[in-house]
Amino acid sequence: MKSKAAVVVLGALLLVAPAVVLANTHTPNAPADLASEVRHELVMLPCYGVFDNLAYQVNGHEVTLYGQVTRPILKSDAEGVVKRIPGVDAVVNRIEVLPLSPMDNRVRRAELRAIYGQPALNRYGLSPLAPIRIIVKNGNVTLEGVVDNTGDKNLAGIEANGVFGVFSVTNNLRVAKS
Repeated sequence: MKSKAAVVVLGALLLVAPAVVLANTHTPNAPADLASEVRHELVMLPCYGVFDNLAYQVNGHEVTLYGQVTRPILKSDAEGVVKRIPGVDAVVNRIEVLPLSPMDNRVRRAELRAIYGQPALNRYGLSPLAPIRIIVKNGNVTLEGVVDNTGDKNLAGIEANGVFGVFSVTNNLRVAKS
C-alpha cells in the first residue's frame, strides 16, 4: 500500500517537474532584448517609408512610441505590432499623424530628389530603410536619422534648404560613431 502511494507521488512529481523547470527557465524579455525586438518590429512595418519617423522608449515592460507618420494606418499598425511582443505590458502611442497637404507632398518629393539625388548622398538611398528621414509639416522640414560623417549631415541640410517652398529646415541627423 505504501509502495503504491509512493509510486503515485513519484509519478506525479515526474509529471510536474518538467513544467516547473520550463516555468523557471522562461524569463520575460530583458529590457535590451525588448528594445531590439521593438526596433525590429517597427522597421518591418510594410508602410514605413522615408517620409515617416518612428522612435520608441522602453521603460521596464512599457513602451512609448514617438515620431511622425504620413498615414494614420502606420500609427495604429506600430502600436499593434508592439503590443503583440512578448514582455510588453503597455504601449503609450504618442505618434503624430502629419496633416494632409498637397503642398507638403510636393515638398516631400522635392526634398527626396534633392537629398538622395545628390551624388555624395545617393549611397544612402540604396539602403532599404533610408537612413535619412524627411519629415515635412506645414512647409517646415525636419531631417532625422543617421549618416556616416559630419560632411554628409551638413550637405543634407544644405540640399534640404535649397528646395523651393520650404519655410525652415531642422537638421537632426546624427553622425554614426566610428
